[in-house]
Amino acid sequence: MTLKRRDFIKLTAGTTAGVALLAGCSTPASTPPPSSSPLDKLQSMTKDIVPISKAERESRIEKAQRLMTENKIEALYLDGGTSMAYFTGINWGTSERMMAAIIPAKGEVKYISPAFEAARVEELMTIGKDIRVWEEHESPYKQVALAFKDFGIRSGNIAMEERVRFFLFDGIRKEASNLNYVSGDPVTIPCRMFKSPAELALMQRANDITIEAYKASVAMMEEGMTPQEFSAITADAHKRLGARGGIGVNFGEPSAYPHGSIQQQYLKKGDIALMDGGCSVGGYSSDISRTIVFGAEPTARQTEVWNLQKKSQAAGFAAAKLGDPCENVDIAARKVLTDAGYGPGYKVPGCPHRTGHGIGMDGHEWGNMVLGNKQPLMPGMCFSIEPTISIYGEFGVRLEDCAYMTEEGVKWFTVPSPAIDKPFHDVA
Repeated sequence: MTLKRRDFIKLTAGTTAGVALLAGCSTPASTPPPSSSPLDKLQSMTKDIVPISKAERESRIEKAQRLMTENKIEALYLDGGTSMAYFTGINWGTSERMMAAIIPAKGEVKYISPAFEAARVEELMTIGKDIRVWEEHESPYKQVALAFKDFGIRSGNIAMEERVRFFLFDGIRKEASNLNYVSGDPVTIPCRMFKSPAELALMQRANDITIEAYKASVAMMEEGMTPQEFSAITADAHKRLGARGGIGVNFGEPSAYPHGSIQQQYLKKGDIALMDGGCSVGGYSSDISRTIVFGAEPTARQTEVWNLQKKSQAAGFAAAKLGDPCENVDIAARKVLTDAGYGPGYKVPGCPHRTGHGIGMDGHEWGNMVLGNKQPLMPGMCFSIEPTISIYGEFGVRLEDCAYMTEEGVKWFTVPSPAIDKPFHDVA
């Protein structure tokens, strides 16, 4: 997709009108040409992805077991969700019925499953062989307690992954009251925070796809469009590109609210359009924000704020240095805004939230770029850099790209927007 800057402005204001005009030029006797759309050119970008291997999952479990030994933990209990998928490859939604995985400090993974789901669990299993089942009238907590005994665990600490629901934890501790229960964070965070080359490759593809979805969707913006209509286009774009995802948007004054407004919005020429979205590829996420002015030359005010936001994002990136604390990214990005008279701190006009969040299988993970986070930046860490400028009553600007740490330093997954009228680096 190659556009001149002024062509970009014209295109965002009148893509559909142009198609309609061309259709109107047909003679009555001729067959109307098929309507064309930027979406028609999109093709799947996921056919050649390499999923996480069984060997990598086994190495994750080995690391978890080393961490359990170091932290005097006998076993890690996992509810359905991201961490279960991370370690076992099983994607399982949560309900009132327990389906769990238990990773012991020594030994193989065991699963606790409803009896009627056991065949499905077995079909999904690539790690471990043991499924403990419970019938509808039976207690799953007894099966967990028996599993602990079969592991040879008679005392000591059982770690609960952070998203284990309370009723499950409560039932387990009552059934196995001889054991002590602790947070699983010392095991799960060091495992999931630092991404492998295979994980980074999936995240890179997710980011590449979302950028292409942005390009096609922005080209289809129309005056009078609602945020819901735009989001539907972006979901379609991601689907055609082979991923499940989407992009939200706020127009004009509601763009000042970082996560949107309940106001019904209709796109007008000259509006700021603040977009934020992503997708998942092979279980790994992208998260990108872009801010443009629709259908008109940006005002001096819009350009000034946008350029300051870009400077703030660049300062955050420059501060991401190996061995330095995560908080330095936030401090550097926020200083640019404070020096320009915004804030201070989280006050608005200014940036009302942290500068970034960790990202991986979940869109938001550990490793936040926030004041007080002393975690040193290390290879494999992935995070967003997205200092918003919110000006209530006017508009907001956010530029968000995700970065990752390598042995050589920090790198972007996506190239940041070059200018307010050039949201994508390869659009001339």
